[in-house]
Amino acid sequence: MTQHITTKKKSKVIPIVLGIVLLGGIIFGVKEYIYYSNHEDTDDAQIDADISPVVARVGGYVDTIFFEENTHVNKGQLLIKIDDRDLKVKVEQAEAAQSGANAGIDVGQSQISATAATSAGAKAEVTSAAARLEKVRKDYERYANLVKDGSITQQLFDQAKSDLQVAQATYRAAQEKYNATLEQVGTTRRQLEVTNTGADKTQADVDYAKLQLSYTQIKAPASGLAAKKNVQVGQLVQPGQTLFAIVNDNSLFITANFKETQLNKIRNGQTVNVEVDAFPDMELTGTVYNFSPATGAKFALLPPDNATGNFVKVVQRVPVKIKINATKEQLAMLRPGMSVNVSVNIKG
Repeated sequence: MTQHITTKKKSKVIPIVLGIVLLGGIIFGVKEYIYYSNHEDTDDAQIDADISPVVARVGGYVDTIFFEENTHVNKGQLLIKIDDRDLKVKVEQAEAAQSGANAGIDVGQSQISATAATSAGAKAEVTSAAARLEKVRKDYERYANLVKDGSITQQLFDQAKSDLQVAQATYRAAQEKYNATLEQVGTTRRQLEVTNTGADKTQADVDYAKLQLSYTQIKAPASGLAAKKNVQVGQLVQPGQTLFAIVNDNSLFITANFKETQLNKIRNGQTVNVEVDAFPDMELTGTVYNFSPATGAKFALLPPDNATGNFVKVVQRVPVKIKINATKEQLAMLRPGMSVNVSVNIKG
């Protein structure tokens, strides 16, 4: 009798348990259906940031380092000083060459002023000689008529003729002297133009030397955390060498690589729930900002070429940029490269 009752109870428990399991499965399935009807998820996502590499623009030995790795620096802050003695000498050489060129300009301008004064005097002599020649010519013509009439002697006529020849010679000499001074002024002006060109070049040399000298003081291009320091005091650095990097303040964002089949309902401005693997208890949200213009494969070092070999269709992923909505305390805990899970509310 007791065995029969026990068997009867077991027969009733099993359907109840199965019913509870079935009901739980139905509830779970409905919840998952509703969730995935309103969200697009991916765990292929990470935190990114704007990272500014700091590169040496001139070569030289590192004299002083004014910061420590993984510390905060401000934009414009002096971080590294390169030994600048060689470049200071080059600045002095350029300035000396500029002084010489400027002195040449002063000399040229003085020569032009003196030659111009000489030319003005020569022009006055030409004017005077021309007036003298005109007077003598009129006297000669008048005496030529009078000697025919016998009004004057042949001696006076010959004297007038001689005076005319002297006046003509004096005028020609004055004109040649004036032309020579004009040519000298032109030559001096052309020389001064060449000197001015040289002075312009020396000014450019001075500016370039000072610019190179300024590059020995390496300053922070942006405010943020200095990282990946690859320089030591006394080290010889070369132009173009990366010395360290700065993770810019307030530049954190999320790059989520969604499958191309998930993008149909994702739009700019939709809200995003974010779970950070390193901080599972952190409540973080974001906003869809924009989409990459190409899939990640197209930006790869060796992009796939589907026109070669056997074709196997692979679902591609498109990077989506997500802005992070977080407090300063939360942002201070996040680091570029951290893995996150994102869930886009496609109905929001």
